[in-house]
Amino acid sequence: MKKILVIDSELETKNFFVECLETAGYCVLKADNGLISIQQAQAELPDLIISEISLTEIDGYSILSSLRQNPSTAMIPLIFVTNKIARSEVRRAMELGADDYITKPCTVNELLNAISACLTKRAFLQRYYTTYSASQFLPLAQPLLADSTPPKSQPKFPPDSLLSKVFSFIEHNYEQQITLADVAIALGYSSTYLTNLVRRQTGRTVQNWIIEYRMRAACNLLLNTDEKIEAIAAKVGYQNVTHFFRQFRQHQGTTPHTWKAQQRRQQTKNDNKTTTAFCKA
Repeated sequence: MKKILVIDSELETKNFFVECLETAGYCVLKADNGLISIQQAQAELPDLIISEISLTEIDGYSILSSLRQNPSTAMIPLIFVTNKIARSEVRRAMELGADDYITKPCTVNELLNAISACLTKRAFLQRYYTTYSASQFLPLAQPLLADSTPPKSQPKFPPDSLLSKVFSFIEHNYEQQITLADVAIALGYSSTYLTNLVRRQTGRTVQNWIIEYRMRAACNLLLNTDEKIEAIAAKVGYQNVTHFFRQFRQHQGTTPHTWKAQQRRQQTKNDNKTTTAFCKA
């Protein structure tokens, strides 16, 4: 049974939500102020949170920011159901990482549909990133000329405009000395918000993705060129070749030289099989 935390200082509204959700088969927790709700979220780890923005003690925005900065609660979906209808309020909520925004009064079906959609999306994303490794949705290496530069990868992720900006920036700058802070500044986010956004959606950090792009480009160059390891390391963003060796081993389980030899042997074996099949035909 999915557990939902309802945060609202209006008793009548809160009880209405609780009744609707319990009737729909959810286990419901409730809180009437911001400080208590944060403590409950950290203790109970609900599957989803519904919150008003106007609350006593601290407002809904502060609750959301606090939850997103805590690793244990950063991935909990949060839907604002609120009296605030200004467009600027909606925008602020989404920039802070809210999963949906519903204005009062709302119907029971509207609330339940939003909850269902949010839980379904979160489950899909978690299955997607658990099932498929990065190598399955980043393109295979393409042939390169010896003096060419690493190709720009075209990652295929579930549609998400915020993530698209993140990966687009990494895609075009991974060969530079970029860090989490550089990505955050370029996109106009705080490092904390960006970290939580990417971790919540992919289960990985921004730095993990920067390394992923660099390793794909490095493998491309190793497989398709005869450049020295030092030159390849520099091309994909490493000033220290020892650092490159260490991260390559962590990523591929072996050294660049050994990986290259293994891949080329396999490539030769595949070419021989193709030639044999062609001749028999």
